[in-house]
Amino acid sequence: MLHRATTALLLVGLGLGGLLTTSLSQDNHAQAAETLVERLESDHHALHLERIATGLEHPWSLAFLPDGDLLVSERPGRLARIDQAGEITRLAGVPAVSTRGQGGLLDLALHPDFGEEGGGNDWLYFTWSQPGNGGSATTLSRARLSEDALTDVETLFVQDRFSAPGRHYGSRLAWLPDGTLLMSIGDRGREPPRAQDGNDHAGSVLRLTDSGGVPEDNPFVGDDAVLDELYTLGNRNPQGLTVAADGTAWSTEHGPRTGDELNRLVAGENYGWPVVSRGNDYATNQPIGRDSAPGMRDPLHVFAGRFAPSGLAEVSGDTFPAWQGHLLAGGLASERLVRLALDGDDVVEREVILEGEIGRIRDVRQGPDGSIYLLEDAARGALYRLTPVAP
Repeated sequence: MLHRATTALLLVGLGLGGLLTTSLSQDNHAQAAETLVERLESDHHALHLERIATGLEHPWSLAFLPDGDLLVSERPGRLARIDQAGEITRLAGVPAVSTRGQGGLLDLALHPDFGEEGGGNDWLYFTWSQPGNGGSATTLSRARLSEDALTDVETLFVQDRFSAPGRHYGSRLAWLPDGTLLMSIGDRGREPPRAQDGNDHAGSVLRLTDSGGVPEDNPFVGDDAVLDELYTLGNRNPQGLTVAADGTAWSTEHGPRTGDELNRLVAGENYGWPVVSRGNDYATNQPIGRDSAPGMRDPLHVFAGRFAPSGLAEVSGDTFPAWQGHLLAGGLASERLVRLALDGDDVVEREVILEGEIGRIRDVRQGPDGSIYLLEDAARGALYRLTPVAP
């Protein structure tokens, strides 16, 4: 159940727990953070919602640097660095992305050892839609950061087939505890059976080394019928991806006209698309595929209605004690933030935290300060923060 407070908008100057003290307007002058909801009641915590940066064009992902700066990818091909004084620098050196449809500069992830002594692993990993012969391809690159540019840019992985149309790139990244990297790739939107073809990267989650290679213990290594990079297959368009504290990998995946899924990712499993689906055809509104099939893993949870998932985080730490271990899933068309509490493979609590307060939710992250950060996907998108209200 969703509770809302009715309150006037207030402009207040609020700190960001050492991360950010002001937000930025379109003309790059600092302005105070804007309170959207002073007190929003949820089942376990009272929440404060504020907007802390504006003027971001279709922001897609964010990352937290050790020095307190924030990085935000903007889909048209820009990378914004927001410092602790609230100044935005757009970094040079981003590759020329394909911006057709859903393409562009997409996910961000720092190397797990970023910021450690010596700086040898100070790499920023990013996914993007690379233009090429036949259309575009989901691509993984990494680079080092200077104050105003990406340097030493390396392309680590390019999916095996450039294709049209410009959608269903997947493109989320998440690190496993062993230092390998998960990367999702959607089915690319025109030929759903590609997700069942083990010799096609489309419609899968990959597992790569930090240099883009194939880990020796990947589930299909030695199987001529499946590419070595594949960790799972039968995925339609996974745009939420996180690895929980216990090492479990979770994904939220777009279904066709409903049927959006939460999946526990297990090495070597087939998640069914398009043989298995809980969604409907866009033209006829008739069901696509079967609800379940032998040898294919069922979703752990199917979201109600047209949720359109993007962004997924597990809550940890002491900031939201009643939410520890719960998942927060963002929704685009639904404009929802949904909390899911799980007991094994059962969803034991489901709560809509936000619905429409900030628009299309593209990314969900928990920051180093314990707060929940959200990106709004819009032509003039913004960065938001949820914090608990003291009792």
